[in-house]
Amino acid sequence: MQTELARIAGADFVHVDVMDNHFVPNLTFGPQMVGRIQETSPVPLDVHLMIDDPDRWAPEYAELGAASVTFHLEAAASPVALARRLRSIGARAGVAVKPATPVENLFDVLNEFDQILVMTVEPGFGGQSFLPETMPKLRTLADEAKRRGSSVWLQVDGGIGESTIAQAAEAGADTFVAGSAVFGADDPDRAIQTLRSTASRHTH
Repeated sequence: MQTELARIAGADFVHVDVMDNHFVPNLTFGPQMVGRIQETSPVPLDVHLMIDDPDRWAPEYAELGAASVTFHLEAAASPVALARRLRSIGARAGVAVKPATPVENLFDVLNEFDQILVMTVEPGFGGQSFLPETMPKLRTLADEAKRRGSSVWLQVDGGIGESTIAQAAEAGADTFVAGSAVFGADDPDRAIQTLRSTASRHTH
């Protein structure tokens, strides 16, 4: 694990997917392993909870010291209250939406979140192809955030590589989760630099 983390020391965050085999049909790990990653990672943790009942479980990840904790809008009973709890512990509060979930319900509460994650694949499995049909939703969100003067980060996750990061940046994303494109590269640090420069060229 330490070796893999060292390979991405040039990244801004390490994105950690937590799956419970209920909200998504896959099982990864829980707080104990995230705590170990937190202790050894050279960069801050961006934890993405693909789990049921995040209202109960998400604060524990913030208490572990994760820089950012993102839960799914579809799974949370009280998303604004949960975001406020995460912030009170000291983490950035993120909310994620699946490809088919509308974002309009978030417009009036944008400032309650530090980050909105627009999934560009169905959550649960790595290596899926980017869904370009999620871009209009991202663009709508970016336009609304700009109109309201919000500083919320707009993150995309799923199928992000050199060509798709350009599409996402043009649609308004400013934070990008890349898995296979980085860990599958011979030189992950160079891959990160290439993705970063590609995104910056296509950011408005």
